Amino acid sequence: MKLAIVGVTGMVGGEILKVLDDFIVDIDEFYPVASERSAGKTIFFREKEHKILNLSQALEKEIDIVIFSAGSTISLEWAPKFAAKGIYVVDNSSAWRMSADIKLIVPEVNISLLNPEDKIIANPNCSTIQLAVVLFPLHKLYELKRVIVSTYQSVTGSGFKGSKQLMEEENGQVASNPAYPHQIYHNCIPQGGAFLDNLYTEEEEKLINEIRKIFNLSELAITSTVVRVPVLGGHSESVNIEFYEKPDLKEINSTLADSMGIVIQDTPSKNLYPMPLNVTGRNETFVGRIRYDNSNNKAINLWIVADNLRKGAATNAVQIAQYIADNFID
Repeated sequence: MKLAIVGVTGMVGGEILKVLDDFIVDIDEFYPVASERSAGKTIFFREKEHKILNLSQALEKEIDIVIFSAGSTISLEWAPKFAAKGIYVVDNSSAWRMSADIKLIVPEVNISLLNPEDKIIANPNCSTIQLAVVLFPLHKLYELKRVIVSTYQSVTGSGFKGSKQLMEEENGQVASNPAYPHQIYHNCIPQGGAFLDNLYTEEEEKLINEIRKIFNLSELAITSTVVRVPVLGGHSESVNIEFYEKPDLKEINSTLADSMGIVIQDTPSKNLYPMPLNVTGRNETFVGRIRYDNSNNKAINLWIVADNLRKGAATNAVQIAQYIADNFID
């Protein structure tokens, strides 16, 4: 595989390099790509020095797959240029997620939808990915009727800017370039992105629309609340799931335990449940606090945690790239 990473110097770009090693991905040629500011500098990857290219330079190279992690503006302009050359583009931004002719892929759920003609493939939002991984086996088991999710999203979901704000405030400084409209240190902010006319935020609307698209359930009853919390890494979600029939908790547990990419941590007697502190650097999605909804005999509650830079971005993208390499590239 001849692989390029656009945005290699960013937070997600750095994680992609680590995940490539985790998955022992075979790479014949590697092209790091970043902004004009970083072009010409070098990075080390797999004990070799690589010169960082700008986008124009990368477009001239013979590349099989390019992973974009540089924001939607860059993706909208450049992804079609790479795709026009027959290069597969795995895009981490929001640019293409809701485009009708672009597949929105979570490998554990719907990667079988991909075919060789799909040159641009969208990576869902971080909070969407971990939710989809858990909902999918449960949907196959009982069929989803309604989903209520509240997310507790770490500041790394806002990139270096969010992390810097938290660290500056923690050190008693006024944030020099704040990512949020309020102090995040010692605080929780019930807002993810700008508010829309329907009083939901952009992050909430993304989660709702993306889950419906991934599951091909345009009428799924799903609602969300996004909260930004003073945590450096790892998104958490409190989820209430209603089915069309009464679920069996033992069957729920065994199904999740047997599902790809899921780790159950659920021993209340030992205070064992997933926490952001313990998932850093992990590629799996963690589930705990699995219990019946005592107000609805066809519903359950559970708690989901994943490293948002890993499974929520880098890991998911690398899994897609690996599938493309295995199935579509000679």
